[in-house]
Amino acid sequence: MNTETKLTVPSIVCGGCASGIKKALDKVSGIEKVEVDVATKIVTVEHNEEVSREKLADVLDDAGFAAA
Repeated sequence: MNTETKLTVPSIVCGGCASGIKKALDKVSGIEKVEVDVATKIVTVEHNEEVSREKLADVLDDAGFAAA
């Protein structure tokens, strides 16, 4: 069963940021879907139970986008 996690990422300012975030998260095994809303600065990730919120935040941080 998949889980949906929402993370606020204040540093999202453009479509390029959204593309970078999607690219980074797409590399993680267990992630099914990534949506980035530039206007609200919210990243929504659909993933299996093996992927933790902390893992998602770490991947974003490594890509240069700190999650709040």
